[in-house]
Amino acid sequence: MRPSDTGKPPYVAKIEGIEADSRNNVKVRVRWYYRPEEALGGRRQFHGAKELFLSDHYDVQSAHTIEGKCTVHSFKNYTKLENVGAEDYYCRFEYKAATGGFTPDRVAVYCKCEMPYNPDDLMVQCEGCKDWYHPACVGMTIEEAKKLDHFVCSECGSDDDIKRSQNGFSSSPAADGKAISNLCDYLVVYVAMLEERSVYLVLMEGEPVAFHDPRKLELNSEISQAHAKRLLDSHDQLLQTTLEIGSYRKLYSFKHIVNGFAVHITPSQAEKLKGAPGVKMVERDRGAKLMTTYTPQFLGLPQGVWTQEGGDKNAGEGIVIGFVDTGINPLHPSFANDPLNPFTSNVSHFSGACETGPRFPPSSCNGKIVSARFFSAGAQAVATLTPMDFLSPVDAVGHGSHVASTAAGNAGVPVVTNGFYYGQASGMAPRARIAVYKAVYPTVGTMTDVVAAMDQAIMDGVDILTLSVGPDEPPEDTLTFLSVFDVFMLFAQRAGVFVVQAAGNNGPALSTVVSYSPWAVGVAACSTDRNFPGSLLFGNGQKVGGEGLSAPTFRGGLFLHKLVLAQDAVKANGTFPRSPQCIEECQCPESLDPNVVLGSIVICTFSAGFYNDTSTITSIINTARALGFKGFALVANPNYGDFIAEPVAFSVSGIMIPKVADAQIISHYYEQQIHRDKRGFVTDIRARAAIGEGRVAAFGGRAPLVSRFSSRGPDFIDINKNLADVLKPDILAPGHQIWAAWSPISALDPLLTGYNFALLSGTSMATPHVVGIAALIKQLNPLWTPSTISSALSTTATKYDNYGELVLAEGYDINSFYPSTHFDLGAGLVNPIHAIDPGLVFTSGDHSFHLKINNIIHLLTSCMKCNPEAEFEDYISFLCSLPNINPTTIKIATGQQCNQPLSHPANLNLPSVTISALRGSLKVQRSVKNVGSKPETYLCSVISPNGTIVNLSPTWFAIAPQGTQNIDIQFRVTQARDVFSFGEIVLTGSLNHIVRIPLSILPVSVS
Repeated sequence: MRPSDTGKPPYVAKIEGIEADSRNNVKVRVRWYYRPEEALGGRRQFHGAKELFLSDHYDVQSAHTIEGKCTVHSFKNYTKLENVGAEDYYCRFEYKAATGGFTPDRVAVYCKCEMPYNPDDLMVQCEGCKDWYHPACVGMTIEEAKKLDHFVCSECGSDDDIKRSQNGFSSSPAADGKAISNLCDYLVVYVAMLEERSVYLVLMEGEPVAFHDPRKLELNSEISQAHAKRLLDSHDQLLQTTLEIGSYRKLYSFKHIVNGFAVHITPSQAEKLKGAPGVKMVERDRGAKLMTTYTPQFLGLPQGVWTQEGGDKNAGEGIVIGFVDTGINPLHPSFANDPLNPFTSNVSHFSGACETGPRFPPSSCNGKIVSARFFSAGAQAVATLTPMDFLSPVDAVGHGSHVASTAAGNAGVPVVTNGFYYGQASGMAPRARIAVYKAVYPTVGTMTDVVAAMDQAIMDGVDILTLSVGPDEPPEDTLTFLSVFDVFMLFAQRAGVFVVQAAGNNGPALSTVVSYSPWAVGVAACSTDRNFPGSLLFGNGQKVGGEGLSAPTFRGGLFLHKLVLAQDAVKANGTFPRSPQCIEECQCPESLDPNVVLGSIVICTFSAGFYNDTSTITSIINTARALGFKGFALVANPNYGDFIAEPVAFSVSGIMIPKVADAQIISHYYEQQIHRDKRGFVTDIRARAAIGEGRVAAFGGRAPLVSRFSSRGPDFIDINKNLADVLKPDILAPGHQIWAAWSPISALDPLLTGYNFALLSGTSMATPHVVGIAALIKQLNPLWTPSTISSALSTTATKYDNYGELVLAEGYDINSFYPSTHFDLGAGLVNPIHAIDPGLVFTSGDHSFHLKINNIIHLLTSCMKCNPEAEFEDYISFLCSLPNINPTTIKIATGQQCNQPLSHPANLNLPSVTISALRGSLKVQRSVKNVGSKPETYLCSVISPNGTIVNLSPTWFAIAPQGTQNIDIQFRVTQARDVFSFGEIVLTGSLNHIVRIPLSILPVSVS
């Protein structure tokens, strides 16, 4: 295939398939061969000129790039060729591009130098030991070797015995070498090849493009482009002078919001980079993990914020949301462009691109989807991607489509699954535009690809950045606030982008959040008041409840069907799997008697296989289909206790009974309706049952409830979980049982393959709710900065449920609840109706600021008295005030000096106060700003946390529009405690604004 650089030799690839896309462009699926110089270790002495490695790197190319046909021979056949033509190559190794490994990893070696055979080299054979030698290794020139008649090596005879009669390479040594040795011993990276390679993120000294010129930023200017090239060249120069060429692979250069790069190297090479001049930080890539039809109504949007913004046909207009995720399903109606309702907003501040590829033609970027890119260098470095990973922005997982449609999907999209209409879906901001940055694949996700996507998204000009992906553990050797990922988010905030991040799915244990930093909003997950109740009805009139989005079994006139326990339906004869997993858990259709289960409702048991992830509901459904079950009931095993059941759309009638008490009711009824012989075998079954309708939603339950899986605070600053003076999570949003778009090509869960919608739970699902609401706030208040939006969301949130009581949180035990604290729900449940008009906000800075991205000037006027750059400086002051912090550490990570550290980390002007170790007394200050259009008077009240007394000054104040007010908060310990206690400050305005400030205090000592 033709390379873009005509000075390079043609690339060689093995054709795996040929197909035409929707526009009849012929595409070729290929598997690349690598030349030795393209592999880790580079070209070595034993590599022949025509040698290639068959790699695990798959790709899709246009047919016009094919230059011609060549032949890649096996090594053995190549050595037998009498005439080697220009199109003849050979391959003796397969090469794993992710690790630099070879298959086979052992090869025959020859000569005193113990080198693998190079067919381009002349060698002579000893008539005694039959080993082959390079002439130079036995003290001869090539010309002398060609004149030999006989040759005996020094070990097989004396010099007097050497006879010369024939040249020494009449046959190939490829088949009969004297020894076997590890191939890695002959590569330039001898030690490195024995080390496990990883991807490392490297931050460099020097300002990135976005901040190198304080006056303005124009990406297309000659100055910016020249600066970007200088940064890229400096990255390459550093690697070339620090590491041996061929022993590393650079994956990305970061030039836009941070200065750095990603590289695939060994730990020892990473240590070398740490000591190199200009390097600030080197961090191992920890990997990236993935963290509605009803939620708009639950949050009051149709009658609230949407009404103020002109209804769902205008809500979010003009806002571009960036989604760093698994891509998007471009064919989904949630992302369709409506020609009857064309976009009227100007999004010229955004400048993206539409990268095409498999299943993602140019038409995918349709106006609703304004940009789509994909980032895969990190993924390809650490794993072998499959054809199902799709090197294009298309979503092969489903997660990215789900997140994007929750935040910004079109309004009024019918949700139909298995032929049943569940209602209409809408995003929070249905008129917002979508910019896609695919960085996570079905096979793998890396932080390298995630931060590369973030870097690009910021410079494309997104207004809001969505991160429902991220690391699932704290950094190993730096502060949580100073990981490369968090530094990227800090500089995104500096660029004026509002960043929203999933809090994590590791609850309900304390300090499990993976959102650490105050400059990104961490979102916790909760339920809504909607559920999908199912039921199993018995012939005696009894009924038990359960879960399962399933059609009833009483269609077609017959109400009740035979109910049979899977253990009582085992085949009487024959050879078949007899394990409890196969039989009790209904995993193996060959184990059950078709005559017994046909047309029956079969009781399967949730036992060991489900707890160790070897049994699946998919296998139950496959068994049911194969044997003709009328339906199935998956019931709890009393030996294991209750299990957690989430409603899943079953393609056959089914129900999950997660409570042991209900399972025992089923067992009691069943045993009364059967007859067993003396051996315990069932001889007669009179048990009858029906599965009720499970697809119709019910409303009115207590909500919200903080979900069990949602990660909890308190926040911490390092891997040892030393506590931080920052509240995490920040906010609570619906993330349990959320209907949203899906990708039918997804193989993430076989139960969802082929579906366009999925009902999912996770903080990944909660995050886009906050993102969409932030878009609505930004639409109404385009000059608000990230911290202003964050403050509006926080101070207007509620910690009370729909019963008017304190929100409850799910505990460790199933069906256990406890009163929530700020470490469960942050400030509370997001309240969009009040967030667009918060009254007061917490901001930073006191001067106007111009930020020009893609030729658009965002003017933050002095009347707002806040700007991203001043907020950034406040965050630096916060970092510099951390306990026992070395200012050099801050300088290394951020490039900023510690000129004005805060007197205490709790003095960062956040809409909350968290003190992780209060000794005696402490005065904390806050500053609020009136963003309303009228003067207002506020009364200040406080609910002091247990063990403390809190005094406020002033106790009331009057504030003009755009005016500011300082508040002194004096804390004093009255009783030491070993756990946090919680309270709040409430500012009640004369115009009905209510501003709540959460307090989370650990009173350590009274003095």
